[in-house]
Amino acid sequence: MKLSVVIVNYNVEFFLEQCLSSVRKAAAGLEAEIFVVDNNSVDGSVRMVRERFPEVRLIANSENLGFSKANNQAIRISTGEYVLLLNPDTVVEDETFHKVVSFMDMHPEAGGLGVKMLDGQGNFLPESKRGLPTPQTAFYKIFGLSKLFPHSRRFSKYHLGYLDENEIHEVDVLSGAFMLLRRKALDDIGLLDETFFMYGEDIDLSYRITQAGYRNFYFPETRIIHYKGESTKKSSINYVFVFYNAMIIFARKHFSQQRARTFTFLINIAIYFRAFLAILSRFLRKAALPFFDTVLMFGGLLAIKSAWGELTIYRDGGEYPTELVAVVIPVYLLIWLASVLLSGGYDKPYKLVKALRGSAIGTVFILVLYGLLPESFRFSRALIVLGAFWYTAVLSLTRLIGYLLHLDGFVLGGSGKKRFLIIGSPAEASRVEAILKSTALKTDFIGIIPTEQVTDDKSSILGTLEQVPDIITIYQINEVIFCSKDVSHQTIMDKMAAWQSSGISYKIAPEDSLSIIGSNSINTKGDLYTVAIQGIDTVGNRRNKRFFDLLASIFICLFFPFVLLLPGGSKILLKAFKVFSGKLSWVGYCQPLSKQMRLPSIKKGVLCPGDVFDKPITDNELLNRINLLYARDYTVIKDLNIFFRAIKKAGKKD
Repeated sequence: MKLSVVIVNYNVEFFLEQCLSSVRKAAAGLEAEIFVVDNNSVDGSVRMVRERFPEVRLIANSENLGFSKANNQAIRISTGEYVLLLNPDTVVEDETFHKVVSFMDMHPEAGGLGVKMLDGQGNFLPESKRGLPTPQTAFYKIFGLSKLFPHSRRFSKYHLGYLDENEIHEVDVLSGAFMLLRRKALDDIGLLDETFFMYGEDIDLSYRITQAGYRNFYFPETRIIHYKGESTKKSSINYVFVFYNAMIIFARKHFSQQRARTFTFLINIAIYFRAFLAILSRFLRKAALPFFDTVLMFGGLLAIKSAWGELTIYRDGGEYPTELVAVVIPVYLLIWLASVLLSGGYDKPYKLVKALRGSAIGTVFILVLYGLLPESFRFSRALIVLGAFWYTAVLSLTRLIGYLLHLDGFVLGGSGKKRFLIIGSPAEASRVEAILKSTALKTDFIGIIPTEQVTDDKSSILGTLEQVPDIITIYQINEVIFCSKDVSHQTIMDKMAAWQSSGISYKIAPEDSLSIIGSNSINTKGDLYTVAIQGIDTVGNRRNKRFFDLLASIFICLFFPFVLLLPGGSKILLKAFKVFSGKLSWVGYCQPLSKQMRLPSIKKGVLCPGDVFDKPITDNELLNRINLLYARDYTVIKDLNIFFRAIKKAGKKD
């Protein structure tokens, strides 16, 4: 056996499917075996591998053993002359395996090899080549000097930025995303150190390879796509602690006592520094827009108060009471902000129509509240009306500025529709087009670039591969989808790199798959389009569903005398408390839920969509269809309808 490919997977089913599709192509004509070690995923990964890739040797663990232990499981039973550790969120070129094996055959001194890595938009990933994290190198990276001077021989040692990314180099550290190892080297130095649960094991193994007299190489003559950040959320606080603690383990293992203490000191500073930045970054991403809206709104209300008071009530002197500024205006602001939030005005993409809808609802609520307030707090209805107009202006202004500055999540208009270009054979392109149309995704335009000659005159066929840059401009395309059945992964990566300046997004549709995968950022999860649409799984819908559960539970408690008159009324009341605490939801999927369906996970429901029918549904296929429609086309109105039509059945259900 020439090559053993080992992939450790944890809950990234669709990325794993795409990875294995590319691995299958790359292994053609090579004596190779493929292992997938699943660390107790719950997303259907194991089933997918068994059904779609029967040639893969699957190890399904009953617990999450971590990266090192899982890799070692497969390495111990593998037989290849070379062992490749490969991340599941990667895509390899069709000739990658042949090229790297050939290089290793020609360089017997090579113990390990890494390749050129690109992100999901075709940008070079600097961690493709790395230096040893000495205390000095760590200091430069932790405090940002390596970022300020990315090509300095002194400051850029962590990512070796002074080395040409397009030339072969000897390096200290290989990336665990693609780490080709010589079997003989592994026999000499041992397997991955299982002290490392996740992160740091690639640095440790790379260091031991060089200590044993072998050399590590960076080999850019083939490339992979690495959707960095998909398997793990690298901006999370947990990542900060796990990653930097792994660095401490490495230092204590390989450095002298004095150097290890210095390194540990720096790392401990880095942990809290990076954790603070992670918290701050997360807060700013979520709170920046509401914060600016609030500041502008509050300032505007104060200006309106002063101007209106001077022009009307207090023309002859005086001013509004302090309570207006200290209590009433902040309460108005909170109501407006809460209304916009619940309307989805702060969900990405930031759609003005949702924000304005929330503003209108908040205004109506405030006017109703105004009528119920004591006379001493009814300062001026005109302030509410003028404030509503000002809030509309603020919401429009902040979103327009965000759009003009090209900030993430800001769109002009409320549609948010996308314009796609599919590259592949007519048959495969049509299949991918059907996937797009079967999702809840709003498509404004879908064009096709065929990879073979077409005789039929179809309006959706726009031109040839060479004409794509012009087509992107003319048709205002914002996403390109490559059909990997017809387009080689090498061509995909070539085009991604060549069309970078177009500012578009890229995705890949694997052969026979119901998923289309891509990534717009190395730090955020990639967009995923699937036939089993995740409509109920959006941030806005999950929030609205929980909000409905709370209101419905409060309603049940307020009208409990009437509820007790229903069959099993006491049980309904008890279930209302469970829903309020978050243990249940008022509406969930119909049971039994098919394991073959890839539906988003939601809480068990007191009721289900099937309860609106007079007679119980026993046909499992029909129940599956009802569940799919509920998940795909979910709105809170559906829950409201099911709740009032079927609440009388809630006391009879277990």
